[in-house]
Amino acid sequence: MWGVILSEAEGTSHAASLGSRAKLHLRLLVGLAVLPLLANAAAGASPQDLLAAGHVDEAIQTLQQQVTRAPADAEAHNLLCRAYFQLEEWDRGISACERSVALDPGKSFYHLWLGRIYGEKADRAGFLSAAGMAKKVRNEFERAVQLDPNSWEARTDLAEFYLEAPGIVGGGKDKARAQADALAMLKPAMAHYILARIAEKNKDNPTAERAYRAAIDASRGGAHAWLNLALFDRHTGRFDEMEQALHTMESRPMDRPESLMDGASILFRTGRNFRFAIQLLKRYLSAPVEVEPAFKAHYLLGQLLEKQGDRPAAAEEYRAALALAHEFTRAREALKRIEH
Repeated sequence: MWGVILSEAEGTSHAASLGSRAKLHLRLLVGLAVLPLLANAAAGASPQDLLAAGHVDEAIQTLQQQVTRAPADAEAHNLLCRAYFQLEEWDRGISACERSVALDPGKSFYHLWLGRIYGEKADRAGFLSAAGMAKKVRNEFERAVQLDPNSWEARTDLAEFYLEAPGIVGGGKDKARAQADALAMLKPAMAHYILARIAEKNKDNPTAERAYRAAIDASRGGAHAWLNLALFDRHTGRFDEMEQALHTMESRPMDRPESLMDGASILFRTGRNFRFAIQLLKRYLSAPVEVEPAFKAHYLLGQLLEKQGDRPAAAEEYRAALALAHEFTRAREALKRIEH
């Protein structure tokens, strides 16, 4: 979330605790044929279901109508913020999230999402703007924890902030450790994860690895903990071990389905085993979730196929992404690139 502006870290977060779950069955339907299918799939669905399934165009249209009819609907504004978050339209999302908080300032979840989208905006801002925005991120995450001390998601995001942000804007490893202590009773696996991240910051890789493996044990071998171990292996340059962790992840209980897409992204970024990455994405597309919407999975699948030299198949995936989110700039640019 914080990138090079707020931290000396690589800027790749190991964990994100976003969103809900819903099912969608969509594969390799392209061009004009995909549009009526998507319309039928989205018909009658709630905005929450549309977001979870990655139908961001339909979700935004529905939500815009909803907030026009009921301007004081805080939940609709929050959902609209999350839709813009998916599209990486930070300014429009911030406006919607700020509105939801103004309408219902006592709801922890709304502060959490406002902090998240402030963070994404900060990551892309200049130094001075980012510093000012980072204070807003901290305030929102801290407020989310104050309002709901039992929210492990809010505590995890706050701990991540404390780890990545410099002290001048409120960061600090001691503060992150305090959140890990609180998480120990709420979500032991995430407590071990935060401790692992602290150890990494201290350049203590043996302690970090033990903590990542403790997180795996605490999660009963959950896929997300294996993903975090794979990320650690990547950061330490152990790419064979990284791949093995991802193979193990695929066979473990899928406590967070987005781990499949994140695993594919790791393989793509390291230039390793594209065939396995494609396998992970195809499995993910049978049941995508809001935190990693289906249109982004199609886009990544297109990138992998393009790298393999299969430009027609890549174009199909880019079109599938645009059928779900026609304003997704990266897919539009990729399709234009390979069609000309």
